[in-house]
Amino acid sequence: MASPSQHSQATPDGSRANDDDTDSLRPDERVNPTWTEPLARAASKPLGGPVGRHASVGRQWFWTPLRVVLLFAVVTLALAWFQKSPCVQQYVDDNGVVQLDWRGSKQFTAMCYSDTVPLYTAERLDKPDTFPYKTSWVDDEGKPTAHVRYMEYPVLTGMFQLLNARMAQGWTVIASSGWLPNPMTVIVYFNITALWLALAWLVTAFAVAQLARRRPYDAVLVAVSPLVVVHAFTNFDTLATAFATAGMLAWARKKPVLAGVLLGLGGAAKLYPLFLLGPLLLLCWRAGKLRAGWTTFGATLVTWGLVNAPIAWLYPDGWREFFRLNTERGVDPDSLYNVVAQWTGWPGFDPGLLHGQAPEVLNTVSAVLFLVCCAAVGFVALSAPRRPRFAQLAFLVVAAFLLTNKVWSPQYSLWLVPLAVLALPRWKLLLVWMTVDALVWVPRMFFYLGVDNKGLPIDWFLGAVVARDVAVLVLCGLIVREIYRPDLDKVRQAGDDDPCGGFVDEAPDRFALRWRRRRPDDAPVPAGVGG
Repeated sequence: MASPSQHSQATPDGSRANDDDTDSLRPDERVNPTWTEPLARAASKPLGGPVGRHASVGRQWFWTPLRVVLLFAVVTLALAWFQKSPCVQQYVDDNGVVQLDWRGSKQFTAMCYSDTVPLYTAERLDKPDTFPYKTSWVDDEGKPTAHVRYMEYPVLTGMFQLLNARMAQGWTVIASSGWLPNPMTVIVYFNITALWLALAWLVTAFAVAQLARRRPYDAVLVAVSPLVVVHAFTNFDTLATAFATAGMLAWARKKPVLAGVLLGLGGAAKLYPLFLLGPLLLLCWRAGKLRAGWTTFGATLVTWGLVNAPIAWLYPDGWREFFRLNTERGVDPDSLYNVVAQWTGWPGFDPGLLHGQAPEVLNTVSAVLFLVCCAAVGFVALSAPRRPRFAQLAFLVVAAFLLTNKVWSPQYSLWLVPLAVLALPRWKLLLVWMTVDALVWVPRMFFYLGVDNKGLPIDWFLGAVVARDVAVLVLCGLIVREIYRPDLDKVRQAGDDDPCGGFVDEAPDRFALRWRRRRPDDAPVPAGVGG
């Protein structure tokens, strides 16, 4: 257990260490996982076992905790590329035409499916005159269900796809002269996209390692997560995790405007980074730091608006496509609503919908359930005996959205990985959840393959979905338990208050709900004391 004075320790040269920077901490101020985590202790045995009590820690000039984390992340991302590689191979058909090799439903049997590959042509990115949100096309042309379509992703993600497409096409032009390898353009497009997505996950791992402060090796869980192997390149979600965690890091370093800019960019790539604003404002309210919170909130909205405004002004129909699709789409196969419908025969909240008709009751129920969960998180935030940590509340809100939403695309689980590691750094538990979540991909792929094509019946897939959701609910329950029992929180046991807290870190409470009589064991813990 640390004392408050440990947050400003004298370094060997007489200077004072600043706790806002992980690199400023002395080796003895960091948590060594081979002493505290049974999993890390067991993994260290082939390398000589746990670090000795008298080992010279912190004198290695190159292998710092951060570089170790990034190395693990690079290896895992390489495995993620190999996992998708069967879907980016080509062959020459009987007519001598080079084709992408998805014969025999290879994308499902090899479990290598990635949205990136079909979207290259589906979003008309292969056309030289395409511009997302301006270019339109007709789906189901000649059928009663025919309708006009545009780019279906938020603005930043749509422009990201266009940039990668133009880079891939430029590569193909240069390669045609014989200077470079010349595979199909869609393969080049996937590889360029994967490179940027890998860099985004490295940013995510970097930010988590910095945010973990006294527990930098917790970021190894971000680096080696099984979810990264399966889903880093399934879609474009690592862009959002990079902006979200970088925004949290900027907030932790008391840069509210930069935090808002990063969260706004994240919101322009995917929706979920905007959900972090709610927990942030709640903590600022409790600590009496609302000015900083509103600064970040305002910078987020301004940034999101500046990114979206040109497209919304020039191409309003294309800009609205993302919102239209999310309003009109029905339940996702991975949602709990679909589980109930498939196992009970329930027709759903909106039976008999016509094509293009929005499931209004489902949308309303989903929104109301999410708002109820947010209200519950707000109550927890204001009633806990000690102010919760930012990452704890952020995980609860994002998990609530995924559990109550009608859509849980498999790669959305990446959103939870950095938040879970920061909120609940229990290695075995998190790896079990990540493994269960990653394994949902297997029955999903074989369910899509179809029973008639030697695939799996839907019940295997639905059972995996339920197991994943139960695992996430367990994590939520444990986080709430540690919020009300901060003495069980490993981050606070290490001597930190809230490494992600920024302006609210170490700040005294100005407002809190007192809904029950205090017990001796849940009295507020002084800042800097590990409970």
